[in-house]
Amino acid sequence: MIRTALFAVLALVALASTALAETCTASQYGIGDGYHGKRAADGSIFNTHALTAAMRKPVPFGSMKTITNLANGRSVTVRITDRGPFVKGRCIDLSRAAADAIGMGGLARVSVH
Repeated sequence: MIRTALFAVLALVALASTALAETCTASQYGIGDGYHGKRAADGSIFNTHALTAAMRKPVPFGSMKTITNLANGRSVTVRITDRGPFVKGRCIDLSRAAADAIGMGGLARVSVH
């Protein structure tokens, strides 16, 4: 009885973590467009060399998200410091360092969790 209950709880946790992942198109920002050195929405200074991102969903600044490039399986964990992207069909903008870490050039289909 206890073993069955434990299995059920573990199955629910696995389903919940899968349901929390979002598949979407990611883009890269901060390349030659004057972002480096300017303030992000959270008040920090934008640094293209940091593992940061802008997310459209209103998640708390400072949240950590793991981004996986679905084309090659490479992942990176980023800190959400800004809002965006403001382009239809995209859900997250990655700093240059984060995009490089997952082998992304321009746009990529990613999993965000």
